[in-house]
Amino acid sequence: MSPRKEETMTLTLARRTWLAAAAGSCLTFALSTAWAAPPVVEIIAFAHPPVQSALKPLRDSLARQGAKVRVVEIDMETPEAERRLQAVGLKGHIPVVILVDGQYRYQRADGSTVEFVDFPSGPGTPPGVKGSWSAADVDAVLKTRLP
Repeated sequence: MSPRKEETMTLTLARRTWLAAAAGSCLTFALSTAWAAPPVVEIIAFAHPPVQSALKPLRDSLARQGAKVRVVEIDMETPEAERRLQAVGLKGHIPVVILVDGQYRYQRADGSTVEFVDFPSGPGTPPGVKGSWSAADVDAVLKTRLP
């Protein structure tokens, strides 16, 4: 075989190897994105007013996300809620805790810290108990976790 023909075969094999590797990488990325687990939002709250009306804006926002977000609801008055709160380091009479992927404390884009504990601010929350977080804060956290 001539040296020129050998060189052409070597380049062809190298090109095929490179194309196979590139295709494999693209496939791996596509599958990992498609199979990535959706973020989990746990709503641990009392199942009565005024908590339920205060959480309506958050629930509406989560419902708009559809299957992109997995929502788990836990009644605050159950042993399961008590165990879950202990697991994240909380205790006491807390009407609402929202966990996003197991965390209730996040840093906002402006650098301040937000904790999804107690009543949210916004519509549906009774005067005098408005908290320091809102459904928009939860949305902002979810936005960083959605593909």
